[in-house]
Amino acid sequence: MDDSRGDIATRRARRQGSPGLLLGLAGALVGGAVALSFVSEAAIRPYVTGFLAVLAVAGVFALFAFATGFIEPSRRRRGDEIAEAIVAASSEGLVVAETNGRVLHANPAYLRLAGGVRTGEVRNVERLFSGSAEVSEAIYRLAQAAREGRSAVEEIRMSPPPGAVEGVAWYRIKVAPVASSERRRSALWSVADITRDRRRQENAFQELRHAIDYLDHAPAGFLSVTATGEVAYMNATLAGWLDHDLAEVGAGGMRIENIVAGEAGVLLQSRHGAPGEVRTQSFDIDLRRKNGAALPVGLVHRVAFGADGTPGPSRTLVLDRSQDTDGSDPRRAAELRFFRFFNNAPIAIATVDGRGRIERANARFAHVFGAALEGSEGRNIVDAFAPEERQAMADAVAAAAVDRAPGAPLEIRLAVGERSVRVYVTGADARGGGAGEAAIVYAIDTTEQRALEEQFAQAQKMQAVGELAGGIAHDFNNVLQGILGYADLLLVSHRPTDPSFQDIMQIKQNATRAAGLVRQLLAFSRRQTLRPQVVQLGDLVSDLSNLLRRLLGEKIPIEIRHGRDLKPVMADPAQFEQAIVNLAVNARDAMGEGGRLSIRTRNVGPEDCAAFNDATLPPGDYVLVEIEDTGTGIAPDVLDKIFEPFFTTKDVGKGTGLGLSMVYGFVKQSGGFVLCDSVVGRGTIFRILLPCHVETEAAAPAASAAREEKAKPASDMTGAGTILLVEDEEAVRAFGARALAQRGYTVLEAASGVEALQVIEEHGEVDLIVSDVVMPEMDGPSLLRELRMRGITAKIVFVSGYAEDAFRKNLPEGEEFGFLPKPFTLKQLIETVKGELG
Repeated sequence: MDDSRGDIATRRARRQGSPGLLLGLAGALVGGAVALSFVSEAAIRPYVTGFLAVLAVAGVFALFAFATGFIEPSRRRRGDEIAEAIVAASSEGLVVAETNGRVLHANPAYLRLAGGVRTGEVRNVERLFSGSAEVSEAIYRLAQAAREGRSAVEEIRMSPPPGAVEGVAWYRIKVAPVASSERRRSALWSVADITRDRRRQENAFQELRHAIDYLDHAPAGFLSVTATGEVAYMNATLAGWLDHDLAEVGAGGMRIENIVAGEAGVLLQSRHGAPGEVRTQSFDIDLRRKNGAALPVGLVHRVAFGADGTPGPSRTLVLDRSQDTDGSDPRRAAELRFFRFFNNAPIAIATVDGRGRIERANARFAHVFGAALEGSEGRNIVDAFAPEERQAMADAVAAAAVDRAPGAPLEIRLAVGERSVRVYVTGADARGGGAGEAAIVYAIDTTEQRALEEQFAQAQKMQAVGELAGGIAHDFNNVLQGILGYADLLLVSHRPTDPSFQDIMQIKQNATRAAGLVRQLLAFSRRQTLRPQVVQLGDLVSDLSNLLRRLLGEKIPIEIRHGRDLKPVMADPAQFEQAIVNLAVNARDAMGEGGRLSIRTRNVGPEDCAAFNDATLPPGDYVLVEIEDTGTGIAPDVLDKIFEPFFTTKDVGKGTGLGLSMVYGFVKQSGGFVLCDSVVGRGTIFRILLPCHVETEAAAPAASAAREEKAKPASDMTGAGTILLVEDEEAVRAFGARALAQRGYTVLEAASGVEALQVIEEHGEVDLIVSDVVMPEMDGPSLLRELRMRGITAKIVFVSGYAEDAFRKNLPEGEEFGFLPKPFTLKQLIETVKGELG
């Protein structure tokens, strides 16, 4: 670096203009002009011309000097003088240097640090602070920031300091860009000696380490707990008592429930307080060692609340009470046992004054009522309950405070959430004026019990409605059987060209439609005839996608996502597809202005069942089908009724109210569960969970053989043989007898099981028995058992509107029989009979 040029530049920056010199020059010019006025014009003309020439030459050279920067105008102001004085008086070393390292200016503090007298003799920061690798890296980062026009700061440790042969010093070095009219970029460097501050910090740190060491090995435990339940600090004494590693504390690895037995940890999580309040409480609870053993302790628990009422970390003193339980002090031991029982009791207990203000409460009370008392003025127990319940609670407390006999327990709801409690209020030590403990409040959380009661009541109601629907469907089936049967007989005797043929077809079509409604009723009552197969629900949903897109239209796109490796289920594929269609149609109607329908499938394990928050769903392996829409949602007061038959929120003529009933019945009859979650204005999710099917080795060949042996439809509808027709409905029995007789069979009729036994005794052996299931005096299964007891081995076909599973359990084990669901057509009756007779 050219130090002489730097010194010249620095002196140039310091050069000042002289007002006296300017006045002298002006006076000389005026004096010369006055002197020349006394000389003749001819004599002075050469002198004036020469003088003007000298001024012209001086002016031209001045312009060139100004243009080249050799001469600069003086811009010195009063502020510049103040700034220079501040820089000169600064205790920090300040130096202005170009990015190439040339020093432009250095204040006295920097000159002393650098050991120089003039700026030109001073080394720049990069040369002054060179030493260890860490120092060199820090100075390099600062120099790089100066070259890039950025500000930066570093703290370095020099051993030895500049200008010394030993010792250690700490410096804080800053660099910032300086605005300059020159082409070269300049930077201001500041160097501050922070050795004294560092020593103070080290001393404070050592004192803190000593304090922590004293606290860690104090004869009492110390604990700090945040409002969220995290253990922020624990001293070594307490960690030793509990056999915990201190490394687990303060890093989110330990919570209050890890070290506190039972629900007492809630007492240490203060959630409400007045702004600026400092609350101190004492507890006797049990802590839990790492091996699960209990440690009785006494706590002095202090929490400070911020200006907004937010609780800060606690300061909790922990005293070991295990020696107080050895019986040396019976009174203290009894007191300790009481408080341990009090805080570990499964019932919420609190003492209140005459106005309902809580004086003392146990851990269970804090757990049940903690959220409900958020923001309560004075922690009044009345504020914990729903507004419509508060007067009853206030009256109960007031009655107990004056030693009146306690009333009946109160079943009331809390102000927060859907929790409910059963409350008992008894009198305590009344002291008048509403002060002191006037009443004792006992509370039992009945939320789960009430939820189970409501679910049980709902299940009973659904079962009762199902029984009613099943009974109605059975009677309707018999009526429809007669209509369909005789319509088939009329169609046989009429050609398609006959004028009445179309009328008969209309009768049959409407009867078939009515039979479909009856099947939906039977589905709800879980008595429909299912034909379950081992199926993959993902395949069934994929096969339905095109049909669903046509049903939903262009305004409602459908999204189908399948989980991986779906397990098989045992279900009737036709009924499953109908259930999905019903749910999709309901979703379409709920999205009148358009939306999105999503269908998702996945496996659900036992560990996932709790997430559905339904007490009726037992843990197990299921396949889940979710149908989600973005429609209007279902109101909470309607949600409990959606599966009831004939319940609908649609306009008249736009729905039968049986769609969801059919879904409910099919899923239940298949051993599954159907759940519904809905938010008004956001949409609805229906969840169908069907149990996974585990096919045994013996069942697979049997099922395969059964499928292979399924009877093919007979092309020849005539036959021969004696058939006993047992049916209590005369119209159905007459239709069946007539239809079979027209096909060449000998038909014997009976109106009940008892009459059927009599007919067999009179007539002898028969080839086939076609019997109704539900009959007076003796039903179909009872008839079969009686026939087998009498040695009659004739085949039997049961006819019923209910599913065959509904009566199979009443038959002898291993008994084979045919089944024909009502209502059936003439063709179905003939094919079944011919198939059984072979």
